[in-house]
Amino acid sequence: MNKFKAAWELMRLEHGVMLFLAILIGSIISQKTIYSTVLPPLDKVILTFFTALFLEASTFALNDYYDVELDRINKRTDRPLVRGDIKPKTALLFFYILFPLGLICAFFVNLTCFIIALLTALLSVLYDVKMKKIKLIGNFYIAYIMAIPFVFGGAAVLKNTVSIESIPMVVYIIALIAFLAGSGREIMKDVQDFEGDVVKGVRSFPKYVGKRASNIISAVFFLIAIVLSFIPFLEPTNDIYHLNYAYFFPVLLCDIMLLITAFTLIYQKKPKFKIYRRFTLVAIFIGLIAFLIGAFVNL
Repeated sequence: MNKFKAAWELMRLEHGVMLFLAILIGSIISQKTIYSTVLPPLDKVILTFFTALFLEASTFALNDYYDVELDRINKRTDRPLVRGDIKPKTALLFFYILFPLGLICAFFVNLTCFIIALLTALLSVLYDVKMKKIKLIGNFYIAYIMAIPFVFGGAAVLKNTVSIESIPMVVYIIALIAFLAGSGREIMKDVQDFEGDVVKGVRSFPKYVGKRASNIISAVFFLIAIVLSFIPFLEPTNDIYHLNYAYFFPVLLCDIMLLITAFTLIYQKKPKFKIYRRFTLVAIFIGLIAFLIGAFVNL
């Protein structure tokens, strides 16, 4: 049981589920908008699920393999490699097995999804191996990883005769919201990990602008994401979320949580980053559920 828990923590499988929810939302929106049916084909749903799960799990395992020394400095006891529950070589083995499986699943969705998955997967490896020490770039890579599943899902249901330009604009708006919220969380994490990053020579926002300014930048990203979350509800050309209260009320809860985090970052000198990292993760999950419910139910 402890080994299973450690493996789950290494691969962050809950992130894989969240990525799949984002893919599913993009798929449903495209399916309803382009083909006027609610559910995407079952084979596409299954293949996109395993694409998200395998690629996410493999790149997180590789991330921890390369990051183990830095995590020890930062006393990241939530990481199984730091605790010694899993050996680094085992983490590398997870990557070698799951990474190609994820790409194979993407190949059988369609060519567009395979290209998106391949480019994203290669970028993930580049981040784990090289870009991590340049957090000014890495932060936005993580945010991209949170945003691209919506576009991937929107492309998953496309047939060969339909171009990628057919993906509804609301999918890109949702992806942008995810990108902004993800950027805010990553910059907040930079401040939390600042001491360990300094030792390792990692270039992050706090190194160049200071902790206080970094907190404010993080808050601004959250605030912009909050503003954009109202566009699907107010945009009359969008048939799925326009004046849809099944979407509005859950996303409002997400917005309130992000707003609390933003004001905390602005007005508190020493926010409890560990708490607010989890708090914002829950908020983003609620936002995902809001978009998912709204795609099925129109009130």
